[in-house]
Amino acid sequence: MPVTICTWNINSIRLRAGLVERLLREEAPDILCLQECKSPVDKIPSFAALGYGHMVARGQKGYNGVAILAKRPLVEVEAHDHVDLGHARHVAARTEDGLVIHNYYVPAGGDKPDRAVNAKFGQKLDYLTAMRDAFRAAPPRRSILVGDLNIAPREDDVWSHKQLLRVVSHTPVEVEHLGAAQEAGAWVDVTRRDIPDGRLYSWWSYRNPDWDAADKGRRLDHVWASPDIATAAHSSRIRRDVRGWEQPSDHAPVFATFDL
Repeated sequence: MPVTICTWNINSIRLRAGLVERLLREEAPDILCLQECKSPVDKIPSFAALGYGHMVARGQKGYNGVAILAKRPLVEVEAHDHVDLGHARHVAARTEDGLVIHNYYVPAGGDKPDRAVNAKFGQKLDYLTAMRDAFRAAPPRRSILVGDLNIAPREDDVWSHKQLLRVVSHTPVEVEHLGAAQEAGAWVDVTRRDIPDGRLYSWWSYRNPDWDAADKGRRLDHVWASPDIATAAHSSRIRRDVRGWEQPSDHAPVFATFDL
């Protein structure tokens, strides 16, 4: 049965509930994973009227927050607070047929890529190390990992590799840490397996009002699959146009379909 999954950093689910509704009407993915919901779980709007009567989430007021919405029943299986930050940055759920969905919102890491002067950058690296250790301890099976991982790993995942080498989200140390986490779980980057060549972005800064023409983007949002189901994935795409909707998130939704 085909399963289409979408991941989207919504940057406030209550502020942008209308955009979520629009996306669900236009795309109708089987599973929608949202990050940066910025809401306690009990304040997250319901999307049951659109067929999404099932949700697993972790939330907090005004910050972070992750939610998995689905058309079919979900059971929560994990919710990691890596490195004890007290942040709502991960939740995992299992579907009726045994598919596990991990939804992550990795810390952004602040402005300076130096843990000696920027504690947030150190927290980001430690968080990625904790992810790596969790995957080593329990190798994923029949699993999909999605989310805003806040790192653009490849040279063509950013608008200028040279200019961003010292900018948080594309520094070599971050890419190395993300790669170690990916390797620990033998995760397959589904998006880049389906779209192997060319520049590909999922985020454009609010600081540039003419974001589309300038096109200074980064691919911060990812879809990974465990090796046992990676070959079932296809049809990866990014809805770039959503970044241009009224009062948008600065991220665009990323999709993949799995024939499971």
